[in-house]
Amino acid sequence: MTANMLPKTAAPSLVVAVVEDDQLHRQEIENHLQTHGMTVHAVNSASALDDLTARKPIDLFVIDLNLPGEGGLSLCRRLRASLPGAGIVITTGRTALIDRIAGYRQGGADFYLTKPVAPDELVLVLQSLGRRLKQGSAENLWSLSLRDRTLEGPQPEQKLRLTEREKSLLVALMQAKDNTLESGVLCDLFGDESSDRSISKHALEELVARLRKKFKAVQGDGSEPAIKSVWGVGYQLCIRVNFVH
Repeated sequence: MTANMLPKTAAPSLVVAVVEDDQLHRQEIENHLQTHGMTVHAVNSASALDDLTARKPIDLFVIDLNLPGEGGLSLCRRLRASLPGAGIVITTGRTALIDRIAGYRQGGADFYLTKPVAPDELVLVLQSLGRRLKQGSAENLWSLSLRDRTLEGPQPEQKLRLTEREKSLLVALMQAKDNTLESGVLCDLFGDESSDRSISKHALEELVARLRKKFKAVQGDGSEPAIKSVWGVGYQLCIRVNFVH
């Protein structure tokens, strides 16, 4: 990446994950995006990104295709399935048309940039994509604040105060494939770390029931249930939720 000439204008509330195995290049991207007001988390592999997304909400992903372990194309495909509202930018040295087509069709990328990527171009792409994603929010979208543990619906009166466990339940379902998780996985999530034990399925059912009751209190009659039971599996989140920072 070369020195930038773009004015340092902030991209408000954009959180970017950079997945790049070349340490020097990864650091250069991270530093450059930070100078333009973005919050950046840089990792070197798909597995490291999985650990990151379990803890942090991400708006945009910048992904190299040549990664150790799981390849970038497979990672993009997983992200697109589990986080349909996120932005995905592929950066790669693969310039062939067949690779570009695969990036868009199979990986679900929003942009496919070939290396060397001009730093200012990457900034502009991310800012434009971030604005488009935020402006294109559907009218039925809910917004979850991790800091305040509040969930706000599309209507002004739809605001819920969440407990720590209710917030964790929503985050887990939001980031799961098809927004669905097995009961056993959720029981493990809420287990007591000090004793390495899971909570019971009955305790999980009570947690879900309390959260459903909160939703029902602010949703209109006939609204789709926010969380539904999936027979023989667990639970599915049925409303669209994004993170706010």
